[in-house]
Amino acid sequence: MTTTLVIAEHDNASLRAATLNAVTAAKGIGAEIHVLVAGSGCGAVAAEAARIEGVAKVLLADAPHYADGLAEDLAALVAANAAGRGHVVAAATTFGRNFMPRVAALLDVGQISDVIEVLSPDSFVRPIYAGNAMASVRSSDAVKVLTVRTTAFEPAPAGGAAAPVEPIPAGPALGLSRLVGRELTKSARPELAGAKIVVSGGRGLASGENYHKLLEPLADRIGAALGASRAAVDAGYVPNDYQVGQTGKIVAPQLYIAIGISGAIQHLAGMKDSKVIVAINKDPDAPIFQVADYGLVGDLFALVPELIAELG
Repeated sequence: MTTTLVIAEHDNASLRAATLNAVTAAKGIGAEIHVLVAGSGCGAVAAEAARIEGVAKVLLADAPHYADGLAEDLAALVAANAAGRGHVVAAATTFGRNFMPRVAALLDVGQISDVIEVLSPDSFVRPIYAGNAMASVRSSDAVKVLTVRTTAFEPAPAGGAAAPVEPIPAGPALGLSRLVGRELTKSARPELAGAKIVVSGGRGLASGENYHKLLEPLADRIGAALGASRAAVDAGYVPNDYQVGQTGKIVAPQLYIAIGISGAIQHLAGMKDSKVIVAINKDPDAPIFQVADYGLVGDLFALVPELIAELG
């Protein structure tokens, strides 16, 4: 029986939620699931991964050169442990997109990116043309390398009986790159990728000052994460980790509120799977209204304060 190798995403202290979505996608393949945890001092992460429902084994590679998740070192480790397996799966997050193409290249196979549905062990559905069409892809590669869109799969339940954790040899430290530093945005608000409510702003807000003055009070009232269109990020209103869209984060919250966002196709690709979409825009012909469940045409500088006041 072939096995599926899921690559865990973590910070060496705890497992990232995207790994749970990747495990659910792997379950659809129908093979035994092994999870690879590579890091430094990450035994707690391996123990957490071992309690994910459906995981048969956790492979733990603990070495200093895996501490920062450098793509070259991680890809070499994954490729070395892919022999004899049917599939290698990772979430289509920044982490997965960084190293999985290298894995596919090392294995000399094609990568199937952004999978949203598993039809069979060799057939998958992925969006193309910014999500305007869905392609069914069949792979004949011996090892199928997949990144999966986390919003398309429910997180696998955690907290079950622990699977065995097996230490494996670390690969060599290739020394091809090094981490110079990280600039992390700290916020008391929910993380954008996993939030149940998202408030996003676009170029219609006209400035970063307006973005913070109008959207932050609204987000705080309803417990929402903050997002933005690429136009707002490019204009410098907010950092690029706020960006929702084809080249940003893919989100599918219970409620998505788009304020001053026209609805370019690249933005829609990142949020149109939201359960309920509310749009506020002064242009009645803005494309965002084509996907919105509720639309409010008017001046956002008047409507957003009114909305905040109504929320009390």
